[in-house]
Formats: sequence, C-alpha cells, structure tokens
Amino acid sequence: MTIVLIAIVLYLLAAVTLVVGLMREPRRHARTWLFPALAAVVLHAGYHAIVWRGAGGTDLHFFSALSLVGLGMAMLTLLVGARGRMATLGVVVFPIAAATLGGYAGYGHHLAEGLDARLQMHAWAAVLAYATLAVAALLAVMLWLQERALRRRDFHAWLRVLPPLTELETLLFRTIGAGFVMLTATLLTGVLFVDDLFAQHLVHKTVLSVLSWLAFGALLLGRWRYGWRGGIAVRWTLAAMALLVLAFFGSKFVLELVLHRAG
Repeated sequence: MTIVLIAIVLYLLAAVTLVVGLMREPRRHARTWLFPALAAVVLHAGYHAIVWRGAGGTDLHFFSALSLVGLGMAMLTLLVGARGRMATLGVVVFPIAAATLGGYAGYGHHLAEGLDARLQMHAWAAVLAYATLAVAALLAVMLWLQERALRRRDFHAWLRVLPPLTELETLLFRTIGAGFVMLTATLLTGVLFVDDLFAQHLVHKTVLSVLSWLAFGALLLGRWRYGWRGGIAVRWTLAAMALLVLAFFGSKFVLELVLHRAG
C-alpha cells in the first residue's frame, strides 16, 4: 500500500502545484508539476504490474479497469500538458487518477482471468478509447464553461488559465478523432471473440457502445460537413460519452458488483 499512498500524494501534489503555477503564470504553464505527475504515473502503472504478477495475469475487473482508465487519462494529460498545451486538464485529471487508484487498492483485487491474444488486444484498445474520450469529455466541459462565461461577459480570473477558445475547440476534436479510431478498433476486435451475445452478457454493452460510436461519428461528420462547434459539439460529446460509460462501467458494475458475475 506504500506505493499507492505515495502515488496518490504525488498526484495531488501535481494538481496543487499546477493550480499555483497557472494562477501565477497562466499563459506560461510553469512546468514544476511535471515531475510529481510523471512519478505518480510510473508508480500507478507499477502497482498494477505488481498486483497482476501476484494474480497470475491481467486483472480487468471493475475497479482495475477504472484505475487503468484513470492512468490513461493521466498519461494523456502528461503528453499534452508537457508540450505547453492544456496543462489545466491536470487539475481535474490527477485527482481522478488518484481516486481510481485508491479504489483499486482498497476494493479491486481479483484473480486474473485467462485472456488470449484477441481478448488482450480488445481490452487494451477499450481502455485507451475510454481514457481518450474521457479526456475529450473534460475538454468539452471546459469549452462549455468558457463559452458560457464569455457570453455572460463574466470574466473571472479562472478564464486566464484556459487556452484561447479556438485552440481548445481544435484540441477537443483532435482528441475525439483519436478516441473514435480507438473505439472503432475496440468494436472490431470485439467481433473476433463474441460467440453468443446473450450467453456472454454482452447485449447491453454492445448496443450502447455502438450507439456511442455512432454519436461520436455523427459529431465528427457534422464538424467536417457542417462546421459544428460550440454548444452542439459539447452536447454531442457528453451524450456520446454518457452512452460509453453506461456501456462499459455501467454493465460491469451491475454484473460484477450487483449480480457477482464475470463482466
């Protein structure tokens, strides 16, 4: 548990350091948060590796999957923020990553299920897709808050820590595009091992995932064909993400934590 506590403290330290740095130099994005964030991500990944070695393989039950998505979000924030863009994301993402790691350490240990190469490929594509699109959802919320404040001419100090509206919107659609590709890969690799949708308890997960994929695809098409932006982009992004959360974590929660079946 020591490694978990250290990682959580480092995540929170990175978030606090980021807040202080952004308030002092909002446009320069001071980099002092990078070291604790990077160390937290390494420890987070290391804890999973240690637990999986003891479990005899990859554990992808509810809390483990949730922790992996939090880890993926933190890694994406590091990659984007280290380049001087959107470091503000870390203020929200790093505490989320800390909470998911704490949940996994406290409640999530299970014996690993045997996963062949196809299942492994599908599982990792899913984790990357959910992490990327979760970051996109956070970007959509930030875009909505910024547009709302500007419409109301409510120029609070926190607006200074956000990038220009056009840059934020561009990053949102690039993130959605990357997540859409990975979600497509998730659905395609899922087809490889589905034998019986009903016997494998995959009906709700599959239907909701496809609906989410269609929603994200429609948003990208609307952006390309009709120039969708602003409120339309925010609503479509959040609706599609809600479907995706219900598809994966909603179904896993019911199957594993309520019905005590394999997710």
